[in-house]
Amino acid sequence: MRAPLLPALALIGFLLALGGCATRPVNGRLDHAGSKAGYRFDTRPARENASDTMVVLAFSGGGTRAAAFSFGVLEELRRTEFAGSGGGRTRLLDEVDVITGVSGGSFTALAFALHGERLFDEYERRFLKRDIQGELIGRFLSPRNWVSLASDGWGRSETAAELYDEVLFDGATFGDLLQRPGPLVTASATDISTGSRLAFSQSEFDLICSDLTTVPLSRAAAASSAVPVVLSPVTINNYGGSCGYREPVWVRAIADPQHRARPAGRVMQRMKEMQAFQDSTNRPYLHLVDGGVSDNLGMRAVLETMESWEASRGLRRSTQLDRIRRLVVIVVNSLSRPRTNWDLSERPPSDLAILVKAAGVPIDRYSYEAVELLKDMMARWDAARRQGESPAPGAGGLPPSANAPNVEVFAVDVSFEAHPDPAEREYLNELPTSFVLPDEAVDRLRAAAGLILRHSPDFERLLRTAGAASQPETTAKP
Repeated sequence: MRAPLLPALALIGFLLALGGCATRPVNGRLDHAGSKAGYRFDTRPARENASDTMVVLAFSGGGTRAAAFSFGVLEELRRTEFAGSGGGRTRLLDEVDVITGVSGGSFTALAFALHGERLFDEYERRFLKRDIQGELIGRFLSPRNWVSLASDGWGRSETAAELYDEVLFDGATFGDLLQRPGPLVTASATDISTGSRLAFSQSEFDLICSDLTTVPLSRAAAASSAVPVVLSPVTINNYGGSCGYREPVWVRAIADPQHRARPAGRVMQRMKEMQAFQDSTNRPYLHLVDGGVSDNLGMRAVLETMESWEASRGLRRSTQLDRIRRLVVIVVNSLSRPRTNWDLSERPPSDLAILVKAAGVPIDRYSYEAVELLKDMMARWDAARRQGESPAPGAGGLPPSANAPNVEVFAVDVSFEAHPDPAEREYLNELPTSFVLPDEAVDRLRAAAGLILRHSPDFERLLRTAGAASQPETTAKP
């Protein structure tokens, strides 16, 4: 018995030793940072949509639950007509300018950027109603992947990226999105060393002097959904400080102590993070995990941008944002709040249950605060717009804003708590965060997203203002 065992053990040892040969994909270096190239908002192909209206979608994390819920919003926007810039009518979906995605929501965002209209025919089969979680576990346990998984240059998230590429992204990189029509789509991850957000857009990759066009979409999705411990971090090379990157003029103006506008706190914090990314000497590698760790709603970039507009008239002029008169932000929040029976027992919950809950509570609290900050900013801008000048200090409990843009803001909250049916709310809140759900759950999530969006007061106000009309529902019936 011992003789046949020795060659087998020797073979396993040899394969494990070879593990060091498995290497991750390496993101390309950027020779010169500039604003006229790469996948960014300003380089998108020209679109014939309403130039005075900007529509932003923020897709939260939450596994397949988030992917299905955000897809339901896309389906509803596809069914809703909007008064187009040429006097005719177009779908509200075609007016979307930016989509931010985090974790599970990043799959829907990136897949829509790649597949466009085809996604509505394929997404259910290719991703939503597929046991992605089971396939991941199968690959992790397969002997053919042991060599790679044992390597220092590989990890579970790289294996996951391979699967995502096969089932959804078809080998596409961000370079393949450059000439595709549609909105700018970004996925966000978290730099685990600092907790800073890093979005997969060229304007952010300029900070690390890296060419985003070389990065596979599947790897961005893997980084954005790399739940700590469950999946390994996605490691990328940092070349920051080597491509002549300079902060935009408006950023330097805000940092100037003589700047008279209200201090833009989030923007200032982001500036510090930007500077830290440029230190490639001491930080040659960045290890990225789930974007939900730093921003589970994909809202931080939206809030920072709005605060930048408010703080800098120069930014609005230089980016032609002064022409915008209507800003629509649709926050698609698939945060669930499953009930526990802990308070019915004298015995406290287990250590594992506490660990899971403790990891989620700060994220949930920040998600709530992000939505409230958006609503506060909307109220402040609206007060300034109605009065023709900034509100008096303390008016309505809001801080003064001398630079508030003349923009009407629609903050649309699409979340489980907004569902009008208590029974359906309870059902949705009990759905787990995983990459597999029953087909019925996927259908009910999509239907719920459309219903909640249609019944949102701000969405109804937008439809009245823009003369939009919702078409009969044709898909995703519960």
